Amino acid sequence: MKLTKKRHSCVRMEKDGLTLVIDPGVFSEQDAAVGADVILVTHEHPDHFDPGRLRAGLEANPAAELWTLASVADQLSAAFPGRVHTVGHGDTFTAAGFDVQVHGELHAVIHPDLPRITNVGYLVDAGVFHPGDALTVPGYPVDTLLLPLMAPWSKISEVIDYVREVKPRRTVDVHDALLNDLARPLYDTHLANLSGADHLRLAPGDGTAT
Repeated sequence: MKLTKKRHSCVRMEKDGLTLVIDPGVFSEQDAAVGADVILVTHEHPDHFDPGRLRAGLEANPAAELWTLASVADQLSAAFPGRVHTVGHGDTFTAAGFDVQVHGELHAVIHPDLPRITNVGYLVDAGVFHPGDALTVPGYPVDTLLLPLMAPWSKISEVIDYVREVKPRRTVDVHDALLNDLARPLYDTHLANLSGADHLRLAPGDGTAT
């Protein structure tokens, strides 16, 4: 399977001529969901969920389908009947040949004064895990952890400890659009030295095998 990094938290996975896309949000490329056979969305925040990008993907491929939690599904199900599926923690499904497990329930705490919204993570083909905006430990072996590198709700020590708890073979940075070039080497060094996993930083458009 080939994994391609898109901007911010969006990734594309391709195998056997089919494509799965996760979290095409407002920081992602305009056509981030175009060409997808399967689209997964972790939660409703606009940097992960952009209705326009999702509509473009679903309209470009009439066979494409979306799996997501209720807060997102409710906004699109009427426009694409039968193609939008609601999932939650513990669900499993197969879509376009990709096997998906759903893990997690809540977004990470941004501030105690702000209510927490729902958030799910996706373990794809029992190897690649995208947690969305949470430090969810799936409880299954993970080969490649798509690591939310920088966010208003996290600090580097928590990110490192999260990697240590999940114990993936490697991490690939996501959730990084707000991180500038001055800070990146610091994050790279700490993750390489302290996380216990191989660390891979991909530029948008770059890919790797999984």
